Amino acid sequence: MRAQDEWGFEEWAAARGRRLYRTAYLLCGNPHRAEDLAQTTLAKLFAHWRRASRMENLDAYARTVLTRTFLAEQRRWSVARRLGALAGSPEVAPHGDADLRVTLLNALAELPVRARAMVVLRYWEDLSVETVADLLGCSTGTVKSQCSRALARLREQLGEPSPYTPA
Repeated sequence: MRAQDEWGFEEWAAARGRRLYRTAYLLCGNPHRAEDLAQTTLAKLFAHWRRASRMENLDAYARTVLTRTFLAEQRRWSVARRLGALAGSPEVAPHGDADLRVTLLNALAELPVRARAMVVLRYWEDLSVETVADLLGCSTGTVKSQCSRALARLREQLGEPSPYTPA
């Protein structure tokens, strides 16, 4: 890699690395895993920086790499747990956070992996339904229905009444 390309990557990573970490943290709910996910994403981008840097929307591409890395990791961990090859490690709760934030992160952790990814991308990252569908390789209808179900489940867990049921 040329020095100019390397400098371009370092500049981009310094500017966007924190945002990647925050998205990773919302996806997995664990600060250590989030750091690993963000670093893995940056490593993948670095390995293909010449091609990646020419992308029309590099931030969207990085988010796609992050999300797909998270989903692939979850699949691997799920299979390993089912086979009994991986002992479950306790989730590390973030310290110093407000009660509401901890409660919300715990509720997010209860959602299925894909539903959590959809909610984080759709509502935290404020991406359109179409963009989330493209990122996750599914239809827009799937994103809409899964987000609706996930939000209903979050409302139930958090004790917020549904807007569709009479008070």
